[in-house]
Amino acid sequence: MIKSYVKGSRAERELVKIFQSNGYSVIRAAGSGNDSMCPDLLAFKTDKQYGFESKSWKRNVLNLKIPQVEGLFRWKENTGITTMVAWKIPRVGWRFIPIELLNKNKKGYSINKTKALELYTIDEII
Repeated sequence: MIKSYVKGSRAERELVKIFQSNGYSVIRAAGSGNDSMCPDLLAFKTDKQYGFESKSWKRNVLNLKIPQVEGLFRWKENTGITTMVAWKIPRVGWRFIPIELLNKNKKGYSINKTKALELYTIDEII
């Protein structure tokens, strides 16, 4: 099994537990991350609905492929559900980035760690 896949799956399961322990119903989507039109996790509570593309990345810039992010934009448009990238930053924790705040470039979409650290924490999302 590929190390990055195992790391990513572990991060997804951690996020599932966090949301479930805070009263959310959570679905971990099968086949997500393969340029599909569905985020990795769906989290629902009475007045909140989220779709999260989960990433665990230690570099200073998070890069995402164009088809993956454009699929997330289509998914958000189709469902009306708040869609974010959930980035687990080592020794810091989770940051939640609305997909509209990702920067598009020739190769894909990105955001740097400095900007991500200014965005939503788990406490602000829950």
